[in-house]
Amino acid sequence: MTVNIASSSPDSANTASSGPASVGAASPRQAASYWRGNASDDELAYWGGIAEEVARALAVDVLERDRANLDPTAELDLLRDTGLVTLLDPVEFGGGGGHWESAFLAIRVLSRVDASIAQVLAYHYFNAGAIGFAVAPEEQERWYRRTIAGRWVWGDSVNPVDPSHELVPDGVGGYRLSGTKRFSTGASAGDVILVNGIVRGGDLDGKILSIVVDHDAAGVEFLGDWDALGQRLSASGAVRFTDVVVSREDVLGEIGGSSFSDLITPGIQLAFSNLYLGVAEGALAKGVELIRARRNSWFLSSAERYRDDLFVQRVVGEFVSRIAAVEALADRVGRVYASAVSRGFEVTAEDRGAVAIEVAKVKVVSTEVGVEVANRIFEVTGSSSATSAVGLDLFWRNVRTHSLHDPVDFKKLEVGAWELNGALQPVSLYT
Repeated sequence: MTVNIASSSPDSANTASSGPASVGAASPRQAASYWRGNASDDELAYWGGIAEEVARALAVDVLERDRANLDPTAELDLLRDTGLVTLLDPVEFGGGGGHWESAFLAIRVLSRVDASIAQVLAYHYFNAGAIGFAVAPEEQERWYRRTIAGRWVWGDSVNPVDPSHELVPDGVGGYRLSGTKRFSTGASAGDVILVNGIVRGGDLDGKILSIVVDHDAAGVEFLGDWDALGQRLSASGAVRFTDVVVSREDVLGEIGGSSFSDLITPGIQLAFSNLYLGVAEGALAKGVELIRARRNSWFLSSAERYRDDLFVQRVVGEFVSRIAAVEALADRVGRVYASAVSRGFEVTAEDRGAVAIEVAKVKVVSTEVGVEVANRIFEVTGSSSATSAVGLDLFWRNVRTHSLHDPVDFKKLEVGAWELNGALQPVSLYT
């Protein structure tokens, strides 16, 4: 896979700033965010264009790669080479200097072709984004320069459903990490793994730390057990950590309750929403291509060509309209999210809650439209579209698999509880 890379990016509004001393505590020096303001039209066009070039390269062999079910090492090189992995990193340290709206757009565009790679990129953005949300001010530049120079792709092993990893103090300021996590997206194919672990012993006993583990560290074992219906190239298998050495330099910070860092969860939910929207757009585009290529209509139809059949036109018109509505909502909420992140530690719990409700609305409609379009597109493409060679099933398998990440009905309840009673759900890695 190859892709032409644009020579330069548009001017960015991002400037240097300092973040929290630890997750949950504002820095006394400055309570600001690296991500200032909102993306311009030029910025969106730039990163959207890069993502479209990458999507075209991924489309060439997407079905063959999905069937091979291997870790996406070559695909991640493509993301590195085009600058997508450093899109959100500060420009003063060598990053792309982009805003969150551009990141969400890149995820959506890639999902039109390969939602697996879009998922890895989405998780990477928020895993690496922990630097801006969580790392002490005096350490942020060091972390940014390391990840940018190394073009790191950040996987994670933080699945909250499993028991926590354990960090045992080693007596010299570091820890030994042990534990197993399922659904560790990007971990087996990326460069580093974001891990949350509970400290057992020492001064921080019972605290949860966020740490970064090298992919090739001794004691890290990738179990290779990811065999799902869809999202097959998301590198989401389990990881086992056995007595892995963790130095104090590997610790990002302590997990706390800052409303700024708590924006990570609605952010990843908004990334999921853009993934589902992208799948719907991709399924519709593939369906329209198949419909236009069909020569004859159904024998009971009054139309001569399949594309002129009124029933076909009705379904396609419905899909186009509903996708357009979700797109408009996703773009609006993307700006809301970026504006909130821009405020850094000025964000209050009420602000964070309001953002989470807006994101939940997008999650509800994007999930339903994504699953429905990827499913019902077969109704207007005919029996020949169900052959393996066509690959139309890839869209449904991907969105059906990933949309099970957390039940969308609970998002409906979140929105309803807010509308009726002004009640917010407890902050968690899902809400």
